[in-house]
Amino acid sequence: MAESNFIDYVKIYCRSGRGGRGSTHMHRAKYLPKGGPDGGNGGRGGHVILRGNRNYWTLLHLRYDRHIKAEHGGNGSKNKSSGKQGANAYIEVPCGTAVYDAETGEYICDVTAHEQEVILLKGGRGGLGNFNFATPTNKAPRYAQPGEPMQERSFILELKLLADVGLVGFPNAGKSTLVNAISSAKPKIDNYPFTTLEPSLGIVSYRDGRSFVIADIPGIIEGASEGRGLGLRFLRHIERNSLLLFMVPADTEDIRHEYDVLLNELAQFNPDLLEKGRVLAITKCDLLGQDEELKEMLKEGLPDDIPVVFISSVAQQGLQELKDILWHEMNSESNKIAAINTQESIIHTAKTFAYMDDIADDDEGWGDEDIPEADDIKFLDEDDIEDLEDFEYED
Repeated sequence: MAESNFIDYVKIYCRSGRGGRGSTHMHRAKYLPKGGPDGGNGGRGGHVILRGNRNYWTLLHLRYDRHIKAEHGGNGSKNKSSGKQGANAYIEVPCGTAVYDAETGEYICDVTAHEQEVILLKGGRGGLGNFNFATPTNKAPRYAQPGEPMQERSFILELKLLADVGLVGFPNAGKSTLVNAISSAKPKIDNYPFTTLEPSLGIVSYRDGRSFVIADIPGIIEGASEGRGLGLRFLRHIERNSLLLFMVPADTEDIRHEYDVLLNELAQFNPDLLEKGRVLAITKCDLLGQDEELKEMLKEGLPDDIPVVFISSVAQQGLQELKDILWHEMNSESNKIAAINTQESIIHTAKTFAYMDDIADDDEGWGDEDIPEADDIKFLDEDDIEDLEDFEYED
């Protein structure tokens, strides 16, 4: 089977640029025997910058380019010439990408908007040239500052799709069939469990030219929080959704039990998901025919605090009613208040990536615990070094 191009998890190594060193050059010119210090400043090293790009939908491009390195700053030179600033290294990512530290699992930042930029690693500042240290009592300083060191670190990038409605259900609950029926998306549909192996998005057209985005994720089963089935790996794609649509087939023995199981699995993954708006759709209602009494009997055991709708994607039954309910719930006052309370970002928690070790590369982790702090940089004494023109960094 061909490998999927939907990549929503990648580990990368980043390194910022080192600051250039200041120059200790002394001005030399004909008829000017005491030209004095004229060593220029070093250039700043390049930053490593994360930038949102709405034209990307996956992290596939980073799967084959996992080492991101910014350019080093240039050294200062004579005539008070500053060194060249190192070029920044930009990492283009889809909107909805979250960044974690690869070693500790600590949440770092979140990119949700097009062209939003976040500096992951700052480049080192360039050192000052010797002309900055000339004083009335020390007119010819023969020392300068070295540039600040580079920073290096490993990150985990996780993509969380941006959608208005997220579908939650067991395998073969009719999620992909619904997406195919109400949008132009064409997810794979077949009569066996786990047909959907990767998330997909569909744009649903509504009245008066309005629309909303619906996200279909692989089905979850009881015990998914313990790793059964496909586990909970894809549930992060509905963390940003403002509304969750639970889908349970009409031929299920106990509809309320399946709904409770799904709700419990969401709570195991992230308790904050329970605060989102919910709608329950009873699918495959064409199996019930036109028996309204049977539908009323099924409603008796269902929760009263959420809207319930009976639909059939194949027979095109109840789809317009479902759209109306979804639109009303998305724009309800309670849902707007919840969105305002979390408009900055969803709540990210530190996590371990042990369950993704088979996807991560085999590189050793790069930590920044051995990188010296900027405050530790000291001026060089002329007693220690007589001439810094020959001073070189070790790679």
